[in-house]
Amino acid sequence: MKQITQHNKTGDISVDKVPIPALKAGHLLVKARFSVISAGTEKASITQRKTSLLQKARAHPDLVLKVLEQVKQYGLLRTYRRVKTQLETRAALGYSASGVVIAVGEGVLGFKVGDRVACAGGGYASHAEYLLIPKNLCARIPENVEYDEAAYTTLGAIALQGVRQAEPTLGETVAVIGLGLVGQLTVQLLKANGCRVIGIDLDAAAVDLAKSCGADVALMRKAGDVRNVVRSFTQGVGADAVIIAAATPSDDPVALAGELCREKGRVVLVGDVGLDLPRGPYYMKELDFRLSRSYGPGRYDATYEERGHEYPIGYVRWSEKGNLQEFLRLLAIRAIDVRKLTTHRFGIDDAKSAYALIAGGKKEKRDRYIGVLLDYGSGGPDEFENLPRMISIPRTTVVEPLGKVTVGFLGAGNFAQGFLLPNLQQEGGTVLVGVCTGNGLNAANVARNFGFDFATTEPKEILENTSINTVFIASRHNLHARYAIDALKAGKHVFVEKPLALSLEELKQIRSAYDEVGKTKSPIVLVGFNRRFSPHCRQVKRFFENAVGPFVINYRVNAGLVPITHWTRDLDEGGGRIIGEVCHFVDLMQYVTESRPVKVFTEPLSSAAAGSQDDDSVIVTLKFEDGSIGTITYLANGDPSMPKERVEISSTSRSAIIDNFQYLTLYQQGRKRDFKLSAIEKGHREEVHSFLQAIQNAGASPISFESLTTTSIATFKIVESLRVGVPVSL
Repeated sequence: MKQITQHNKTGDISVDKVPIPALKAGHLLVKARFSVISAGTEKASITQRKTSLLQKARAHPDLVLKVLEQVKQYGLLRTYRRVKTQLETRAALGYSASGVVIAVGEGVLGFKVGDRVACAGGGYASHAEYLLIPKNLCARIPENVEYDEAAYTTLGAIALQGVRQAEPTLGETVAVIGLGLVGQLTVQLLKANGCRVIGIDLDAAAVDLAKSCGADVALMRKAGDVRNVVRSFTQGVGADAVIIAAATPSDDPVALAGELCREKGRVVLVGDVGLDLPRGPYYMKELDFRLSRSYGPGRYDATYEERGHEYPIGYVRWSEKGNLQEFLRLLAIRAIDVRKLTTHRFGIDDAKSAYALIAGGKKEKRDRYIGVLLDYGSGGPDEFENLPRMISIPRTTVVEPLGKVTVGFLGAGNFAQGFLLPNLQQEGGTVLVGVCTGNGLNAANVARNFGFDFATTEPKEILENTSINTVFIASRHNLHARYAIDALKAGKHVFVEKPLALSLEELKQIRSAYDEVGKTKSPIVLVGFNRRFSPHCRQVKRFFENAVGPFVINYRVNAGLVPITHWTRDLDEGGGRIIGEVCHFVDLMQYVTESRPVKVFTEPLSSAAAGSQDDDSVIVTLKFEDGSIGTITYLANGDPSMPKERVEISSTSRSAIIDNFQYLTLYQQGRKRDFKLSAIEKGHREEVHSFLQAIQNAGASPISFESLTTTSIATFKIVESLRVGVPVSL
């Protein structure tokens, strides 16, 4: 399909060919008919991305600090590669569209194939021919509303939420500062609410348009005395509320709002302006200053937007979906007229002209615009089964088939792009064949940046491809087991990021598939337990090579807080923090002791901190078959500046301390030896190399399958112990 994208480094706009998104549970696949360019938001994005790297750094000092921290931790070269990958990536644009439903995901009620819908959401309702939309970001279009009108719905919901925050009552006077697209919609919504409306803008054409949209008074900001006009119009009282829909770094809009508002009035910020509020008017009038967050309650809440959990209407009367539906109702009864706001229409192939228009030159020379529509037409296949899900990527370099490893990727998020793919690129004799992600643009970006032959959103294109003999699984955790089983059944070697499975039942199914395939083949299976491959961990292993007694291992992890809404905290999708991360530390203990855990006990750290859960901070004790004892102190309440991991190991009158996989101290016979690496090295490169070497040399897996499954079982038992409050045997 075609999608409009912007290059992160240069800011260039292009119409790219990307795979159609994969249908997911709780989502709808929509064939787009129209989308609206949000001139203010998207122009700001274009302007920012077209700046030099130095200008980008000045605009985002927080990101510069993150990069410097990455350099400190992982070294200059590795950080440079990661930053370069991000800069060479193309980003999606757009968040307000309309179209027709062509497929409905599992668990979606209230929608069917053929429904006409308005779509919302950055990263969802993009400027693309096909859209994957969560059910709570869709609303059915009334019969008498056309697609081009419905495409404005998201912008209408933004304006409507601003009006709701202002809480206007019948007959009140509300001033609107900033008469761009959202400001013009705000004017119409206020008039529909029975308010008297004053519109204010710097642009004469915008002022005239506001008058035609129903504003009782529309003023040029710099023409005449705005304050006196407002005072006269309100009989000396002042505006009951002011809604700021402007976009400027200046503090003038908030200062003006304070002057125009009556005593105890309301000021609502919808736009993006300077926020140095003058104390005088805001204090003396005791003004109520409010922020309006996008489309309404539910915005930025993953449980609402991504997982489809609705709010009880008794507690949240108008969610963002409710705002979408209400704006469509207002369109249907003709209380709102968006067609008078549409100044330009472009086909998707002419998208560059559309963005050239809004990027503009000097105001007096450029074409006037307010509502800019992208028209996708009504052609093309409507049946989901007939849609192509794969695109080929022209290679810029010739790859000689020197080795035996041909790789397909299932999932390619930040971790895969930061740690797995860069290391794979450096391995000789390895060919990157195909990459599959649920998001077509992400798949295309990864394929181009790392040199894959094709990008797809259909896992079968990887699993059933006979030219691929090795599959890397780096998807979300709930898909690991399913993909691993399918890859094994297809006769492929499997590298799966941790965790291997989310339940004992999934683990049994993987075991069954592995045993069945093992009757005729020798598949290499490796889980991403990288710590044991780190240089310091390997050195510790050699240091304790002749140890005869049991080990005592204390592993402290400064894990930090993860928002409760993050997908890794969702037990169905991520499995929680213990299954998702603590497995790393169990594996390292198995590696050092060469013994399997036989009993575990988990004690939670009770916390009153907002957003904390039992698995946020836990103390885990493991008893091993050889008598060794391991303790994992997994903390979410530590200071972020403290290094993340510290391992203390003792046995046979010897001790070792690994400090964040950069520093190592060995103690023996009263002597101390210190070792330091130039950066944190957790073994990702060595792990990938060992896996590929095992395949190329037809050797054994770097970690035995028994050890992999034992680690998984141990983490399940750790969770069980946390639940029942007593030690649990494996």
